[in-house]
Amino acid sequence: MTPEVKKVTVSPLAPAAFPDLPQVKGARFATAAAGVRYTGRTDVMLVQLDPGTVMVGTFTRSATSAASVQDAQAKIAGDSPDGACILVNSGNANAFTGARGQESVKEICAAVAQKLGVPETRVFTSSTGVIGEALPHERIITVLDDLVKGLDESGLPAAARAIMTTDTFPKGAAATLEIEGMPVRIAGIAKGSGMIAPDMATMLVYIFTDAKISRPVLQALVSRQTGSSFNCITVDSDTSTSDMLLVAATGQADAPEIVANSEAAKAFDAALGAVMLDLAHQVVRDGEGATKFVEVAVSGARSDADARKVAFSIANSPLVKTAVAGEDPNWGRIVMAVGKSGAEADRDRLSIRFGPHLVAVNGQVAPSYEEDLGASYMKGQDLVIGVDLRLGTGAATVWTCDLTNRYIEINADYRS
Repeated sequence: MTPEVKKVTVSPLAPAAFPDLPQVKGARFATAAAGVRYTGRTDVMLVQLDPGTVMVGTFTRSATSAASVQDAQAKIAGDSPDGACILVNSGNANAFTGARGQESVKEICAAVAQKLGVPETRVFTSSTGVIGEALPHERIITVLDDLVKGLDESGLPAAARAIMTTDTFPKGAAATLEIEGMPVRIAGIAKGSGMIAPDMATMLVYIFTDAKISRPVLQALVSRQTGSSFNCITVDSDTSTSDMLLVAATGQADAPEIVANSEAAKAFDAALGAVMLDLAHQVVRDGEGATKFVEVAVSGARSDADARKVAFSIANSPLVKTAVAGEDPNWGRIVMAVGKSGAEADRDRLSIRFGPHLVAVNGQVAPSYEEDLGASYMKGQDLVIGVDLRLGTGAATVWTCDLTNRYIEINADYRS
């Protein structure tokens, strides 16, 4: 029996409203309710991209990656003058489904290619939802006519809703920059709430731009920005089988082509990075059951790699995350997480801050620290945990959320 859509309370960390996303010329979107798993909501989105569109992406490095991930990875490196399409379903991950999962991807790609007149090698699919259940791809193929009829440049906000699973709000971000006085637009959407500890990009993310830019240049920018955005977030330390980030550049802007190492490339890189980081933060803010958004900033490490180890050790610690949920300024748990990280550390040099409050210094509680200050600070929704190892110049920042009873409730009955 197909599950009904469960009413969910929107995360207290959600943005006040979905942003206004600029229309990206050369990209059209449509959604439909195929009943893949849910009833009473849209669960499939289709994107049609103009001929000449450049496609790049990053993908999960999970050893049990989904069929759609493997298919897209095999296709993404090719240049083509043809158009392209992206089809995404929610409710079923089409992962750990063997040859049947691969056949589902093949059937969907063939049907989309036939409907929209593009090569199958230019059709990219994504699936998100329950692992290990066969994808009823015939339900998706059945609604393709409706999807094709509904294609529209203004359909990106609706697409953001169609790809949601346990998300409590749709996620979107955008930026517009000028190159030689002419606008270039970037607009993106994402889904993600649980099973978030990316190892490439994260969850499902789709970004569209009308920039003229070659595939090698765009891929280099996307790969680099991934490292400081989607690869710097964690909700529960679990990496999905289905993580995929696709970026499409339609080349329809009037601005000149963006070339490597130019001022235009630097401006585009900054704008793209801002969109990616915004989407990454929204995923954390929608972490399953989250009530706190936490930045973990580590400095003074022997290397950036060591700083990253410490930051993720803190951000992934259930003891730290439950203390944050309980608004307990338990800095001893930060000390524990630093010590277990595997990074070089010196107990007697370590300092810790909760926001502006110096909690510990030189390996012991700071003389100026008062517990009431820490307790008051922890009542906020946006928190910063700062750690200085005082060993070198290595630094890293990651973002996470607290761990509440609601996370257990969501995941205990995820398949029911």
